[in-house]
Amino acid sequence: MKPCASNHPKITRHAGFTLLELLVVLAILALLGGLVGPRIMGALGGAKTKTATVQAKNLENAVKTFYLDVGRYPTAAEGLTALTARPATAPGWNGPYLEKNAVPQDPWGRDFIYQIPGQHGDVDIYSLGADGQPGGEGENADVGNW
Repeated sequence: MKPCASNHPKITRHAGFTLLELLVVLAILALLGGLVGPRIMGALGGAKTKTATVQAKNLENAVKTFYLDVGRYPTAAEGLTALTARPATAPGWNGPYLEKNAVPQDPWGRDFIYQIPGQHGDVDIYSLGADGQPGGEGENADVGNW
């Protein structure tokens, strides 16, 4: 008679990763993140600036359509809300002049600034950039319809 084979499964010692292997992988990921991360964040900032420029131009077009209908630009007191809600002193108003019937915020979550008369044209519509302060460079620069 043959001896019985053991019913116990073999235990292997190589099931999983060692701590050293995990540390090497984490180090490689950290190096890749350090090289690629700043480029991606820079592109994201540039995209927000371009988005703000497009939004300001769209708001300017809506203001010009308001002008064609009413015969004047919205006053400083009426602001950009005149594009979505009829001002009391705006005969011929044929709005709303914006999609979704709402004035959009800039990509940084702040309201666009409406200035009449503008320094760059009849009206200025602009964002103060990422820092929310006048002036600046790069992503912090003012972005408008000019």
